[in-house]
Amino acid sequence: MKERRQFIRIVYQAPATLQQAGATWHTTLKDISLHGVLLSRPVDWPQREDNTFDVDIVLPQTDVHLTMAAELIEQDETTLRMKIAHIDIDSLSHLRRLIELNLGDDALLHRELEHLTDLAADE
Repeated sequence: MKERRQFIRIVYQAPATLQQAGATWHTTLKDISLHGVLLSRPVDWPQREDNTFDVDIVLPQTDVHLTMAAELIEQDETTLRMKIAHIDIDSLSHLRRLIELNLGDDALLHRELEHLTDLAADE
């Protein structure tokens, strides 16, 4: 079986908000990578046809927000798996630093960034 994950996921819990067409849902980040996020599924989560959401993640004990547009890829009874479609440069810098601190391996982080760049070039 081919391994689908191409990015290292960092287990990290933080409050998050999803928004779409004026609706807002509060949730919790479960893990994050340079490519996507795994969120707890909100209790009042509706079935939607449009799978694009604005995501705001607040890093605990800071005033740092990671803001991004994300596409819902998969969901089950407890989780939402989302692919990052667009992230602003400040949020990307904070995300890079968060992953760098949690990996503890500069070479691994650079490999992740190169892979992300390769994916962007293919699109």
